[in-house]
Order: sequence, then C-alpha cells, then structure tokens
Amino acid sequence: MPMKNLRIPNPSRTIPAQSGVVLVIALIVLVALTLAAIALVRSVDTSNIIAGNLAFQQAATRSADAGIEAAIAWLEDCNTTHVHCAAGTLDGNSAKNGYSANGSDPTRSPAANTSWDDFWSKNLANTDNTVKLAQDSAGNVVEYIIDRMCNTAGVKGTSASCVASPAVSTTAGNEEESGVPPLNAPSVVYYRITVRVAGPRNTTSYVQAMVSM
Repeated sequence: MPMKNLRIPNPSRTIPAQSGVVLVIALIVLVALTLAAIALVRSVDTSNIIAGNLAFQQAATRSADAGIEAAIAWLEDCNTTHVHCAAGTLDGNSAKNGYSANGSDPTRSPAANTSWDDFWSKNLANTDNTVKLAQDSAGNVVEYIIDRMCNTAGVKGTSASCVASPAVSTTAGNEEESGVPPLNAPSVVYYRITVRVAGPRNTTSYVQAMVSM
C-alpha cells in the first residue's frame, strides 16, 4: 500500500500576535450608538417639555378671558346700572378696582424697552392697584387693570380729553322718507383692559383688550 506524503508542521514557526483591531472598532461603534441613544432620549424629552409649556401658555391665554369679562362687567355697572358702582366713578381713579381714569399716566404702562412683566412686578405686583380673581381649575391666577383712554381724570369733554368714537346721527329727511331707520350712536369712550395670568411652570401671559361704552 503506497504511503501518503504527510506534512509535519514545523514547530519552530511562531503564530503572529493578534493586534485587537476588531475589539477597538467594536468599542467605538458601541460608544457611538450609546451617544446616539442619549441624544434621541434628550430630544424626545425636550419635545415633551416644549409641548407641555405651549399647552400651559395656551391655557393661561384662555384664562385671560375671565379677567376681561370681569372688567367689562364692572365698567358696564359703573356706566349704566350702578348696582355696585356709584355714578361718576369712571371720572376718577379707583385703585381697589384696578381702574385709572387717566390712561396716559406713565405709571400705568411700561416705558420703552421695558417688558410688561418687568413693569408689572415693579409697579403693580403685591399692591391694591389690581383686581385679582380666584385661582381657576387650571391653576391660573388672573388679575387685571383698567385704563380710561383720557389725558387726565375728570369728566369727559370738560376737564378731560378722551379717545372716543365720533357721534353718529342719520336723521336726514331723505333717509326717513325711504324707510331707512335713523341711526343714532353717541360718542363713547375707549377703555383699555390689561390682564395678567400667572400659571403653573412659571407661565405668564399678558392680554389686552379695548372696549368702548
């Protein structure tokens, strides 16, 4: 039986040492994946925080409607019914009702380059010059001030010059003959209502409305 040639390994030949490059690459990839995962988590958390803050801001803005309605109710009472407001109240200042008959008073609005929040905290916060409503179900606290758009306190047209709508009267004969009802609208004064809403997460919102009566 023929003998096969056998290769006998040379014991003097040494195996080359391993450099561990694969291990280093694997560690680098693992670190990169970890950093990417951390960035993704932070991005999701930031998005949730922004969405939550926007929700609180919108809720605070909607709560300002309560302050505007309360201010309008007080103005209507002082202007017509006088159930809780004496006649002539709107001609003078009423600090306990957050009302100023002089809307041009520089202490009633922020100066140039001053935010409403800075002005409110320095001039109106913790004073009796605002009307504060009870905290609502959303955790928002509403307070407001009212300014009559006049240059000083006093009776409109005599001692005080006010921003007001023009009087309208359409009683001409031609309109009455054509069956068009006459339109009579007296001149009415404008009032500025400024509402501040403080809510959760240090949310602060300012809303202004102009009304006439």
